[in-house]
Amino acid sequence: MKAHRPAQQPTTELDTRYSSALNPRPGASDVTATAWAQARQRLETAEIFWVSTVRPDGRLHVTPVIAAWHDGVLYFSTGPGEQKAKNLAHHAHCALTTGGNSLTEGLDLVVEGRAERVADPAVLEEVIAAYERKYGPHITSPDGTFHGIGDAFRKGDAVVFAVAPATAYGFGRDGGVYTHTRWTF
Repeated sequence: MKAHRPAQQPTTELDTRYSSALNPRPGASDVTATAWAQARQRLETAEIFWVSTVRPDGRLHVTPVIAAWHDGVLYFSTGPGEQKAKNLAHHAHCALTTGGNSLTEGLDLVVEGRAERVADPAVLEEVIAAYERKYGPHITSPDGTFHGIGDAFRKGDAVVFAVAPATAYGFGRDGGVYTHTRWTF
């Protein structure tokens, strides 16, 4: 049995305080919340995420990771002795973010939840397959940047964490029309 709960269909809410609905611009009169399906598709295809964890002394730690969305859960990994693994052992709440850096185009996403260590070999195999589908030669080719990550998962040289979203946020920008969507699971 999986130790984590896959994300269910969330409730979706447009936060007009931070959307163009409050400060209308041309084309903003029909501003609507971003559909979860669009956000999920972006989670499935984004290559880089930033994971934010909290150190035992309360200071933040933010670092880039690769991650795979599989069966309603976002998976990422780290070395067992790395700072993020130490932080998550102390405080499991974290956030994963992804998006772009354009002021007028794109969709930035924040996924908040509890990181649960994945130890079930069957789930690890599913995660490895999800990583291989997503990152392809980066993982499967002997010349790939992350070649051997599957074996590292299997041997415990890399710790895999599952984050089932509790809350997610989407910050959309489309030609200067801004949306702020909250999804609650």
